[in-house]
Amino acid sequence: MNTWNTLFRRLVLLGAVCLVCASLAERLRAQAEAAPAAVLPAHDLRLGLPQTLDSPRVFPELSTPAQWVARAREIREQVLTSCGLAPMPKKTALKPRFLGKVERADYSIEKVAIETLPGFFLAGNLYRPLGHGEGPFPAVLNPHGHWDAGRLTDTEEESMLARCVHLARHGVIVFAIDMVGYNDTIQIPKHREFALNPTNQLWNISLMGLQTWNCVRALDFLVSLPDVDRERLACTGASGGGTQTFMLGAIDDRLKAQAPIVMVSSTMQGGCLCENAPGLRVDYSNMELAAAAAPRPQLLVAATGDWTKMTLTVEGPAIAKVYDLLQATNQFRYVRHDFKHNYNRTSRESVYAWFNEWLLPRPDPDMLTEKPHAAEAPETLRLWPDGKLPTNAIGAEAVTEYWAKSTQDQFDALWPTNRPMRGPFKSVYLSIWRHTLQSHYVTKNHLLAETNSVQREGGRVYTEVAFGRQAAGDRVSATLVEPDPPTRKGVVILVNPEGRRASFKQPYVLQGVADTLVGKGFSVLLIDTFLTGEQANPAVAAQRQTFTNFFTTYNRTDTQERVQDIITASAFARFKLNSRRTVFLGTGRAGLWVLMAAPVGDVMVADCDQLEVANDAQMLAPDVFVPGIRRIGAFEGIVALASPKPLLMHNAGKAFPLERIRSHYAATTLPKYLLASETKLSDAELANWIEVQARW
Repeated sequence: MNTWNTLFRRLVLLGAVCLVCASLAERLRAQAEAAPAAVLPAHDLRLGLPQTLDSPRVFPELSTPAQWVARAREIREQVLTSCGLAPMPKKTALKPRFLGKVERADYSIEKVAIETLPGFFLAGNLYRPLGHGEGPFPAVLNPHGHWDAGRLTDTEEESMLARCVHLARHGVIVFAIDMVGYNDTIQIPKHREFALNPTNQLWNISLMGLQTWNCVRALDFLVSLPDVDRERLACTGASGGGTQTFMLGAIDDRLKAQAPIVMVSSTMQGGCLCENAPGLRVDYSNMELAAAAAPRPQLLVAATGDWTKMTLTVEGPAIAKVYDLLQATNQFRYVRHDFKHNYNRTSRESVYAWFNEWLLPRPDPDMLTEKPHAAEAPETLRLWPDGKLPTNAIGAEAVTEYWAKSTQDQFDALWPTNRPMRGPFKSVYLSIWRHTLQSHYVTKNHLLAETNSVQREGGRVYTEVAFGRQAAGDRVSATLVEPDPPTRKGVVILVNPEGRRASFKQPYVLQGVADTLVGKGFSVLLIDTFLTGEQANPAVAAQRQTFTNFFTTYNRTDTQERVQDIITASAFARFKLNSRRTVFLGTGRAGLWVLMAAPVGDVMVADCDQLEVANDAQMLAPDVFVPGIRRIGAFEGIVALASPKPLLMHNAGKAFPLERIRSHYAATTLPKYLLASETKLSDAELANWIEVQARW
């Protein structure tokens, strides 16, 4: 009887083992049947031509207010990150200088300069109403577009003077400001060099970021005036001034209303250096940047003779859906006039009608029609026409140094030197890390996967798989190697800069650390990250010129794409392989990619490849470069975001910041979770450490 019982138990156990040994292909097939209908593309669509400022863009499909609120939050965070304003810089004293005033019958014009950064002067003209009492008055910020005379432009096509005078005549305070390099804001005369400096991208310091900051500080100036009503603020501008308008609206809720003119387009996104910042339009177009202001009142004015010609059928209806979702239908309007690129009288009068509705305490019918204005000589409006700037004025190099140092000071002030400080540090920098890396977390419902073949050889199962994300166009090829029978010991995602085939001595014969790990009972997922291994494509790589044609504004860098692939592989391990914990293991240069993805992993093993982190030239290398990485403390900051997870760093050399990382782990985490070595460890040492730390 005992013999039969023993035999029965063995048969039951054998049946259970057979169920556990069901092929990965069968598991994926069953899960695919329950998943959304989307399928992986036949090839990685990221290998196509890079996006440019002229690539057509499509507004996302949305069905609930919550979807838009979440997306608008992402847009706002991306704008701040791209413009180097996350975390928001310290606001220093504006120290306004009033350098002269002229009075006309019903308005006055003052010449004003404010220090948006210590020693950096933003110049402009402040128009005030006369004969309307003491206020407080609504106020409108007026950034100008790319007309040669800037804020002094007074032509039929565009007249800053006309709109400022008209608004002032009807009880509105108006601040007309320079763009960098125009008229009196000339402390960076070679602003093209400033904008194109690759090293500045490591800090997300850009011309667009500086101008967005100038607009924020100009709004600070307006609200500091005793005769300004803080609850009735607006902004309007055309062309590049339109870009500045919706950029400000995306990040500053103080605006009551806005009117970006001839700039919100589904095609051309902005061709000037001042309209492009790293990462800004990888996922978002000007349509979404403008829509981020919803439900606050907004007017779009378009023209038949430029890139906004489809506003009545494309951009306008797309943004209107957002306002409809938020039950603010009447707070958005769009019009188009039959002119070339402009901010002429017809366009201006559309704006007057809009501001009349939303800014004035009561409608003023006289505001709808613009009256003639007196011309002003340039010297009447200029602050320093002779080019003599204040003695404390700083130049481009000092602006960069100040911005980088203040960013570093903010980081150092939040650096976690004890366990309670980990929370505040992560609350600030975790989202900045994600937007800096241009990475997305991957949920079960958004993961796509397929199995291509399964082969059993030498006590191991080799499964060829591919995975990606819905609507992302990515396709990551990978090989899963499992012990046969499986041990369920855990999954190691192994990333090699040469791709997955570097881990094979010959087909179905592993070598190196991959072989050692499978021998210890781990499952190893070998992946070809973007443009590595079987994806390597010199022709595609040649098209990806990182520092030309605003590449980083519209595209992820190679490194950002590879980090996303590691994050997607982590989701594959969790949702398709049922791994409770996942090890990221990067060899050679791929160790740096693993470090960048560390906040998503459970255990990290990274070859630091003796990178000199303080060396800008090395940080700009294509297989390392990430715009803005210095704003988050580079690898130190990312490691702090990942702690207290187990971390092994080796082959660091003398120039990698190991000491600060060691001190962080010692003060905030269990020191045994960190192994940091300047020398390269052997495959056996790596595998043994993983076995100890990654216990399931």
